[in-house]
Amino acid sequence: MAELTALESLIEMGFPKGRAEKALALTGNQGIEAAMDWLMEHEDDPDVDEPLATPLGHVLGREPTPSEQGGPKGGPEEEDERLVAQKQREREEREEREALERERQRRRQGQELSAARQRLQEDEMRRAAEERKREKAEELEARQRVREKIERDKVERAKKVGNWVETQDSLVEGPVAAEGKDGLSVRLPDGTSLTQTFRAREQLAAVRLYVELHRGEELGGGQDPVQLLSGFPRRAFSEADMERPLQELGLVPSAVLIVAKKCPG
Repeated sequence: MAELTALESLIEMGFPKGRAEKALALTGNQGIEAAMDWLMEHEDDPDVDEPLATPLGHVLGREPTPSEQGGPKGGPEEEDERLVAQKQREREEREEREALERERQRRRQGQELSAARQRLQEDEMRRAAEERKREKAEELEARQRVREKIERDKVERAKKVGNWVETQDSLVEGPVAAEGKDGLSVRLPDGTSLTQTFRAREQLAAVRLYVELHRGEELGGGQDPVQLLSGFPRRAFSEADMERPLQELGLVPSAVLIVAKKCPG
């Protein structure tokens, strides 16, 4: 399909033929854009539709052809020049259209690239949010497992202490069976106290378990291990002491113990 000339392109865009010819002539036939600028600028002129007073050839910077002047046709040289000029104009118009098309493609590609980057950014943000949600869920599950294990350990220690006391009671005879009980006062770090009665042969571990089960939130909500200390003389009871009976540790018939958080390690 043959390419449209500048005049045909302007007519196809909806401009009247007379205005299009006038715009091309007055802009020196410099192309579609120059003609369109002129048409936009002078569309409200009262004489915009009046024909040119100067022959078209003079306006375009060349001598009018004999046909334009109403005289005899020129020779072969003039015809060749006319054809060369026409081909040059067509080439310039074609190059101009190609440049416009390249610019449209460049803008379209830029918009597509921007949209792709936006989609990629949104995908990354969504994946990051999902990863944070997954990590939080895993952390909550891990904490729950730790709490459950602590509770199981407490129950297991309570069973061991209870079994040991039952065994000791079965071995007690005569006056030993009536040895009495030990009243212990346990002072918590927040200043409050716990008071409980224990048998003299019960292990110190039973006291620690009682504290862990009845202490408040100040010590970590019943989860962190505690350290038992005597007030006077000052003494910190070890893990080995936890398996010794209260009477052996000198905590009968009564005593005051101090509770502190157990240091790691």
